[in-house]
Amino acid sequence: MRVATLVTVLTAVVTAGVVAAPHAHAADDWALNGTFLATSNGGWATTNDVRRNQGTVRSVWTIAMTCTNVVTCRGTVTSDAGWNAEITVSNGEYIVKRDLPDWQHCADGTGRTVTGHQSYRFFPVGDDGFMLPGSRVFAGFDMTSGESGGCSLNEKTEIEMPFRLEKLD
Repeated sequence: MRVATLVTVLTAVVTAGVVAAPHAHAADDWALNGTFLATSNGGWATTNDVRRNQGTVRSVWTIAMTCTNVVTCRGTVTSDAGWNAEITVSNGEYIVKRDLPDWQHCADGTGRTVTGHQSYRFFPVGDDGFMLPGSRVFAGFDMTSGESGGCSLNEKTEIEMPFRLEKLD
């Protein structure tokens, strides 16, 4: 009798789990398309892990993406600041990477410069700050780093600041 009761309870639990399973998002739910306000909050910036204010940067991004499934999404970001970059999705996180030529001037008097490598990493969030697929607001980080050894020093400069992206249309 106990085995029959156990089987009945397990069947009910499994059935309830299948019926109440969370909604699986279609591939297109992950594709970002439209106009967005991008804000890098320089008031909370760190340079090489030391808090140091930087200027806050705001720009308008136009994003066009397509997804073949929830893991494979690609597209293009066009910023009103005059640059374009590829956008991808990895593990539910959107990633935009671009290079900044002549980002850092070397202090050794040679006139050399170092290219900066900027990456934006963000994900959809709700009012509580937790991940919320389908949200119109995204949070993450804007990080730019130089090249190790670029100015004849083994240390590279890294600037990181909180990042927010909000859908406008």
